[in-house]
Amino acid sequence: MATTKERINVSISKSTRSALARLAKRDQVPEATKAAGLLELALEIEEDRALDAIASQRDKRGVKFVSHENAWR
Repeated sequence: MATTKERINVSISKSTRSALARLAKRDQVPEATKAAGLLELALEIEEDRALDAIASQRDKRGVKFVSHENAWR
């Protein structure tokens, strides 16, 4: 059966593998499913960090704010 998911090979330490196995067992999911979920969460966190950096650069004294209504006209 074909899958729509991409496969990657990742080398992890024994302690990471052990933690992954325990988490997968706790959540009653395959290790690969747990690893994919954790990777997605990590990517979301990285995206949030990047967006926060952009917002921090824009958040300065004396700037003119635009109302939501005017911004989306």
